[in-house]
Amino acid sequence: MEKAIQNIIKESIKTKELLYKRQIESIEKAAKAIIISLKAGGKVLIFGNGGSAADSQHIVAELVGRFKKERPALPAIALSTNTSILSAIANDYGYEITFSRQLEALAKSKDVAIALSTSGNSKNVLEALKKAKALGLVTIGLTGQNGGLLKEVCDISILVPSKETARIQESHIMIGHIICELVEREMFR
Repeated sequence: MEKAIQNIIKESIKTKELLYKRQIESIEKAAKAIIISLKAGGKVLIFGNGGSAADSQHIVAELVGRFKKERPALPAIALSTNTSILSAIANDYGYEITFSRQLEALAKSKDVAIALSTSGNSKNVLEALKKAKALGLVTIGLTGQNGGLLKEVCDISILVPSKETARIQESHIMIGHIICELVEREMFR
């Protein structure tokens, strides 16, 4: 077990080192887009499935609550939290539009949509990104190694250099924390 633990930690470190070498510019662009949106009175809408849904909720909690600073709440919504909405849309229209239908109801052109998908190929996430683009939102995608179809749809794509879902999700939450810290620094100097 000790060797397995060491290998998992080393793999996580290696993934983050590659992310450091390859994605700093994309993370910075994402943070700047969110700051511009928030300063203009926009909000952040985040979505994903499974672990990515949980990560979306975590990032929203940091924005609405606080990250490091005592400051006013920032407007952010995780689209995976309302089970009544999710199940009604899935039942009445199909699972593929669970997030796009919510964007239709909640999004304004000055908002930012953030999609989390380790594969980059989740149908409901891709449909939501198409809707976000049609509504004039800036779109940010957090995904894995090759980005799947998501990287073609997003304005800003952050590709975690790994094929392992666990390593990708660990990096997604770190990226979320980085963005939250940069947003707080800029919005509340």
